[in-house]
Amino acid sequence: MTDLLHTYWTKRIERCRAVLTNNNFEVFVAADPADAKRVIVDDILPGIHARSVSWGDSMTLHATGVLEELGKDDKLRIIRTFEPGVPREEIIERRRQALLVDVFFTGCNALTESGRLVNLDMVGNRVAAIVFGPRHVIITVGRNKIVADVDAAMQRIKDYAAPLNAIRHPGWRTPCIQTGRCSDCRSPDRICNVWSITEKSYPRGRIKVVIINQDLGL
Repeated sequence: MTDLLHTYWTKRIERCRAVLTNNNFEVFVAADPADAKRVIVDDILPGIHARSVSWGDSMTLHATGVLEELGKDDKLRIIRTFEPGVPREEIIERRRQALLVDVFFTGCNALTESGRLVNLDMVGNRVAAIVFGPRHVIITVGRNKIVADVDAAMQRIKDYAAPLNAIRHPGWRTPCIQTGRCSDCRSPDRICNVWSITEKSYPRGRIKVVIINQDLGL
């Protein structure tokens, strides 16, 4: 069964790699989170010569360990937008500054087989950085985020990823925490506020997608 799944996902990921490349993304495939870290550190970052970095929330990104690796470089300016104990006003200001870094790291809520990136944000800083600002964007995405089309992507996000993201933040009060699906709520803690659909990377290669051949993230 393991060999069958590996063959299935290898073929499906390769199709995604081809269509993403055709849509001007630079695409890399990794076997697991450790391999994704190697790809980023050894294959991507040396060609960028980054002096500043930041990131958006992503369980998949954290799984790679690349953020800890970046922290070892004392010449790199790191804008930390999730630092515990920092006032909310300062965090928001840092997220504004993060839109001008050399490299922005994040994940992806869904990846369509036609080569589109679909994301939904609470604040909008993550999707804003994907769209414009940082010189380069590096996206790590597990194979479980691959869906057929934009409609399937939106359904996946609304009825699966968003409720789970709300549940993993203690103290938030949204109906989806109780029901497990979106009800288009008016909660002050609503996390479904800003959509982005990225059809192509502009300029070519600005957005780099690392597809990991494992189920990762939400």
